[in-house]
Amino acid sequence: MKAAVWHDIKDLRVEEIQEPNVSSGQVKVKVEWAGICGSDLHAYSDGLSLEPHPISGQKPPLTLGHEFSGTIVEVADDVTSRQVGERVAIEPLIYCGECDACKRGYYNQCGKVGFVGLQRDGGFAEYVIIDENMAHVLPENVSFEEGALVEPTAVSFYAVRESKLKAGDSVVIFGAGPIGLLTLLSVRAAGAAKIIVVDLSEERLEKAKELGATTVINGMRDDIVETILGLTNGGVSVAYECAGAQPTMTHAVASVKQGGQVMAIAVFAKPIAVDMGQLLFKAADITSTLAYRHVFPEVIDMISTGRLDVKPVITKKIELEDIVEEGFNQLINDKKQAKILVKPSNN
Repeated sequence: MKAAVWHDIKDLRVEEIQEPNVSSGQVKVKVEWAGICGSDLHAYSDGLSLEPHPISGQKPPLTLGHEFSGTIVEVADDVTSRQVGERVAIEPLIYCGECDACKRGYYNQCGKVGFVGLQRDGGFAEYVIIDENMAHVLPENVSFEEGALVEPTAVSFYAVRESKLKAGDSVVIFGAGPIGLLTLLSVRAAGAAKIIVVDLSEERLEKAKELGATTVINGMRDDIVETILGLTNGGVSVAYECAGAQPTMTHAVASVKQGGQVMAIAVFAKPIAVDMGQLLFKAADITSTLAYRHVFPEVIDMISTGRLDVKPVITKKIELEDIVEEGFNQLINDKKQAKILVKPSNN
């Protein structure tokens, strides 16, 4: 079968590999659509750990892709919760199930946490093997394209649910990439009244307006904080940091009101500085979330009932053969793109 295999930094190859087989507790999924994530871009540009993962036992080279949907085509003999023919979205977290965090249900904070597609062969392939508990059934009215967006939507949905946001509050979202746009959809669904979005790309800001932002601000402006404070009578209730950069975190801290909150969702490539004095005098707080836990059913239901319309976040669809040039390289160089979906098979 064909798969996009990571070998080294900037060395992602579409090649023929052996089709995988199911083992105890596993199912085989024919991948229909897979999304390219910022974490995939980090892996492509900056590298992966070359050590075997403590749970999966895998190390590079491995197949990338952790945002995907598909059809179950085979189940192991001991699998009882899933069956052949089911349309599914995949929750790709790998965790031990035995540590204190896992026993408390906080499996996203497992000390050995990993991802299918980053620490184990993933969804940029015609077929993938997953554990049966990773497969969430999609209603018939949820397309495979929407199914591929369940995972990134879960990231934003979980962060919004864990934040202090209440209906009628004002918020600002720094970064209008896929996670920022999905955060926008999630805060709208949660009842935010004013939604301000900041980004460097005019195309992404236009997309944010299309999805319901009440105000958009170009990140090149030098009056970003003053504008936000003026629009919100002293600051927003929650600032969502979806860019992962020093300037946006600095602006986020400066933009919240007294008693407000900064929620960091993005992955930061390097340490950053935070003005604790501002937080202290505002009695504001700063927090973060890692991935998600126990939210996939709710996200799928929100998409199925139309309360989260994720389809506009998709800006391009490509074939697996074009994943490097038309996918990874375009996302790195072309900020007009939001979510690019990959079709691993024409069958």
